[in-house]
Amino acid sequence: MTDTDMIFEQSRCISHEIRNHLSICEIYTQIIRKNLEEENVENKSIDNALNCISKSIKIMCNSLLDLKSLNNLSPKNCDIKELLEEGVKLAQVYIHDKDIKIKCSMQNTATVFIDENKFLACVVNIIKNAIEAINKKGEIKVSLDIKKEYAIIKISNNGEAISKEKQKSIFEEGYTTKATGSGLGLHICATNLKAQNAILKLNKSTKNLTEFEIDIPVNKN
Repeated sequence: MTDTDMIFEQSRCISHEIRNHLSICEIYTQIIRKNLEEENVENKSIDNALNCISKSIKIMCNSLLDLKSLNNLSPKNCDIKELLEEGVKLAQVYIHDKDIKIKCSMQNTATVFIDENKFLACVVNIIKNAIEAINKKGEIKVSLDIKKEYAIIKISNNGEAISKEKQKSIFEEGYTTKATGSGLGLHICATNLKAQNAILKLNKSTKNLTEFEIDIPVNKN
């Protein structure tokens, strides 16, 4: 067995074990839901938290499947506005004790043929980066606009700017602007979107505004 084969086999085993434990987490979310229903307890915050946990588990399981297959896209028809709103909701957890407002502007919508979990992971990653770029207080804007054959998504923040030198390499594998970053987040996002005929780009980053844009083809019918 070659070194590559050994790494691949080890990755599959690790993936299998992690997915088992993620399944346990999902089972316990279902148990919590059932207990709340039996006790007639209604709590929107808990419901929202359980929904976010369940969705995050699905995204992680989907990512782990990438260790088993090089072609793991599972695209389907999705309402882009609903999908983007879900991504914003999932990313809210990263705000913690910061005073950050996320403002959304999504007037129109369209159907897109895309891998739901990979798209959500991309949106969450970009918003998470925006949150981390803001020291204590700031604003993040998420907008959606349908123009001809594309859904145009813009995610901006008024946090620390990315230097011009670093902007050139922002999507390269292993490149990071963070002291503890892996340099994989934006690279994976750009790669996954490109595989689905979508584009991720950095429009600008100044002392007042950093803006990323995602262009996704919409269904013509």
